[in-house]
Amino acid sequence: MSARPDTVVVEADGGSRGNPGPAGYGAVVFDAERAEVLAERRASIGVATNNVAEYRGLIAGLEAAVELGAARVEVRMDSKLVVEQLSGRWKVKHASMIPLAEEARGLVAKFDAVTFTWIPRARNSHADRLANEAMDAAAGVEVPPLAAEAGGVGGRPAQPSPAASGAGRAVASEDSLNGRDRAPGWTGARGAPTRLLLLRHGRTALSVERRYSGPGNPPLDEVGEEQAARAAAMLATRGGIDAVVCSPLARAHATATAAAAALGLRAEVVDDLIETDFGTWEGLTFTEAATRDPDAHAAWLGDPALPPPGGESFAAVRARIERARDDLLARFPERTVLVVSHVTPIKTMLQLALDVGPTLLYRLHLDLAALSIAEFYPDGGASVRLVNDTSYL
Repeated sequence: MSARPDTVVVEADGGSRGNPGPAGYGAVVFDAERAEVLAERRASIGVATNNVAEYRGLIAGLEAAVELGAARVEVRMDSKLVVEQLSGRWKVKHASMIPLAEEARGLVAKFDAVTFTWIPRARNSHADRLANEAMDAAAGVEVPPLAAEAGGVGGRPAQPSPAASGAGRAVASEDSLNGRDRAPGWTGARGAPTRLLLLRHGRTALSVERRYSGPGNPPLDEVGEEQAARAAAMLATRGGIDAVVCSPLARAHATATAAAAALGLRAEVVDDLIETDFGTWEGLTFTEAATRDPDAHAAWLGDPALPPPGGESFAAVRARIERARDDLLARFPERTVLVVSHVTPIKTMLQLALDVGPTLLYRLHLDLAALSIAEFYPDGGASVRLVNDTSYL
């Protein structure tokens, strides 16, 4: 029988297909060098949120480490929420989280030392796979048996994740969270979609006064910076994001940079995601532009092919947003991409997903730093899953 380990590494994950919805967790215990798998845990937990499943995965991993007799534990998770709360840097406020945090702290007290480290989702693929297997099993899908149980004889070498070996892409907990592997309801779309998380930038001085703000490039104000930070924290907790792209304008780039830093990624500028060029109306309010150029303004509102004086038409915006979407779908098949942009590009992306006319541009409201979600399937289908969420602000 193997000697009891002094130090182990616990990696844990959890997911919910619906948030809340059918949920499950996974946990794996490695030796200190992360070369050998000492224990694996997975279980479905009924209907729960993603955060509850993440906590249950951590608890299962710590319980396995206790059974192994470990003295020190290095916990690694892609849940920013769990890591920050158990590290004592964030308060546990949600009622459903408090007893789970207390249970986890009770297990932590059984060891000589425990550290908590956030890792990107791609580096947590083993635990993520176990969590998805647990949810699959609850849905009646046959899954392979666990290869290592706590307290068992010996262990087995740790295998490189598909992402690390180049053999494929690990399925993320975020994929399971929103049912990425299923068609969008009764429409019959097939395959796994590319999910675009569409985040509007934070507030600027022009936003406060509701002025046309295109390439004039005002920076985020103090409130805008706080909005960007709150959005970044939410996205880090949510996880499951493979890439971050953004408009070249400062307000979008700053919002994207904050999110990318929280996710352990880099923000990539995509020029086609820039806001509409409002020409000579830049910096004016709706009323001011309508008063200055009443005929041109009325005609512009009625025809997406007409540009503002010296500016860009909504039809031209649609053409480049279609180009940006097609490029993202080609570069990130079956992935989740955070797209940080502006009102018109985001509305246009939603318009493309819904396959509706330009009236959407005038009838849909998007708040500053609001999140919307559109999915595009390989067979041409699409689904809008969220519009204008600001619950985290």
